Amino acid sequence: MLAAICMLFLFSCNKDEEDSLVIPDTYSFDNVNYDGQTQRLAMLLEIKNYITTANTPGVALDAQRLRAMYANDAARAGWQGAYEASKQLKGKTFEFHQDLFEQLMDVIAQASTSAVAGAPGQAGVVASADGAKQYLLNENGVEYAQLIEKGLMGACFYYQATAVYMADEKMNVDNTDVTPGEGTAMEHHWDEAFGYYGVPRSFPADTEPVFFWGVYSNRRDPLLGVNRKMMDAFLKGRAAISAGKLEVRDEAIAEARANWELISGATAISYLNTALENFDDFALRAHALSEAIAFTYALQFNPERSFSVEEVNQALRLIGGGSEDFFEMNLYEVEPAGLEQARTLLSAGLGLEEVMMDL
Repeated sequence: MLAAICMLFLFSCNKDEEDSLVIPDTYSFDNVNYDGQTQRLAMLLEIKNYITTANTPGVALDAQRLRAMYANDAARAGWQGAYEASKQLKGKTFEFHQDLFEQLMDVIAQASTSAVAGAPGQAGVVASADGAKQYLLNENGVEYAQLIEKGLMGACFYYQATAVYMADEKMNVDNTDVTPGEGTAMEHHWDEAFGYYGVPRSFPADTEPVFFWGVYSNRRDPLLGVNRKMMDAFLKGRAAISAGKLEVRDEAIAEARANWELISGATAISYLNTALENFDDFALRAHALSEAIAFTYALQFNPERSFSVEEVNQALRLIGGGSEDFFEMNLYEVEPAGLEQARTLLSAGLGLEEVMMDL
């Protein structure tokens, strides 16, 4: 009884603190700066645009250029935009997976040199049945372009926001001294986490322009209402930090992490549905499954994830034809029953069983 009374008292205090906050409708706080995140979003967009040129037969990619873009070696990257030398994607990617993305860049460049159409055991461009879509696939039918782009959304943007900037090392810092244009150290770290979400400061009233995670937040919003939930969490967290109400900040962290995970997992489920609907059209199936793989892979980086790493790997094996290793997956060997099992596993972990068929 005493414990219950104490918990009720703590909840009431937190609710009172939240109710007393002045929370704006937009991210219109003083001293906000997340230029580094904006630059990294633009870097990945340039990498994406370069890689997708290889969906045209005869267009070969340069592996060294891709690696230079990843590490922001400006002399060799051939950037269209201007980026600070200190900003890069590689250094912000989950440390133990940085080599993975460089290997993916090497193998997609090699695949792009193929002079024949893709087929089992042969890398190359594969077209959809109606000829409207074409994708560069490896010899096992995996679209490495999706694993690089969406994989970095997870291992860089999602990881940095939920596991680095919202974690103790970045949150248990000075919240008194204000740097003009950046705020306190804690405020600045929170703003940087927001920057990785890729949405306007007036989101969701304004849903354009959006980038990367913002795109998929918009796509999941009609069914899951994640746009408002995500923005409310970011607004509440920033207001709480500025007001020194750190228990409310921690509530906002939990809310942002939970809804960001929902976006990733629900998007993986959506692509599984697409693959099942187009199972007999291999190009469309391979494209959708490559996306599903990347969004499932991302789930491991949230500190408050709903899945163990083994559960994530189990889902990857079901989607990838028997292996969680990107280089051993074989989408020619996937069976509908395995995809349905993966969909059920992800839906159960996220509490989406009732809507999984609608995603």
